[in-house]
Amino acid sequence: MTTARLETRPGRMYWAFADCWTMVRRGLLYYVRQPSTIAWQLGFPIVSVLLFVYVFGSAMDIGGGDYKDFAIPGMFAMTMAFGFMNTAWMIAIDKEKGVTDRFRSMPMAPSAVVSGRGVSDVISASVDLTVLVIIALVVGWRSDGSLAATCYAFLLLLWLRFSLIWIGVFLGLLVPNQEAAGNLFAIAFPFGMISSVFTPPSLMPEWLGAIAMWNPVSSTANAVRELFGNPAPTGDSWIEQNAQLMAVVWPIIITLVFLPLAVRKYQRLSR
Repeated sequence: MTTARLETRPGRMYWAFADCWTMVRRGLLYYVRQPSTIAWQLGFPIVSVLLFVYVFGSAMDIGGGDYKDFAIPGMFAMTMAFGFMNTAWMIAIDKEKGVTDRFRSMPMAPSAVVSGRGVSDVISASVDLTVLVIIALVVGWRSDGSLAATCYAFLLLLWLRFSLIWIGVFLGLLVPNQEAAGNLFAIAFPFGMISSVFTPPSLMPEWLGAIAMWNPVSSTANAVRELFGNPAPTGDSWIEQNAQLMAVVWPIIITLVFLPLAVRKYQRLSR
């Protein structure tokens, strides 16, 4: 009777959620026991904030407005974008040590490993973003938008992070070991930097500015600037004029492409 009940749709859904929560707890416990991971992940954005605000900020001309108010929302977006490297690294470690194969041999929902990683990464990203916002407030950044607009801006940042999780999961399953996962910084760096994070695309060479404008990180950075009431690029291109729309659409496209790829790659791993 118990077995038959578990084979029903409600039973499968229950265990899918239960197994997902087990994987979420595992992921969060790792962060609690290895706080250096969070420190390392936040190190680059924090140093960048201090560097560009206090060292280069006075020399940066964005065509009006305080550069600090322009750069810090971009830092938020860049932090969310770079997070997929940590996802890929964690997945690669589990695969290399045989943990992933052990999960696949256990009587657990096949979706739990991928969904659990996604949920735990969003929670850890929320912590990262909270710490970065506190530092931004300390250095003088403020949101001039309404409470609703400010909350929506943070949701867009987490929405970008959620979509990039699936790129991290896919790449973590694709690379042979954790050393190769560490080399993914070569992909993440231009993805985050060739954008409107630090400089408006209109100030770049035309070909590079076009790439930066169509970078999903730029759309999210520009959208949250608008919602925060901070200075934003004033280009006349369609992509810049519709930043808030594309900050929603880009993550949907990324998720629709890479979530199925990540699940399929997980299902096809050799035992």
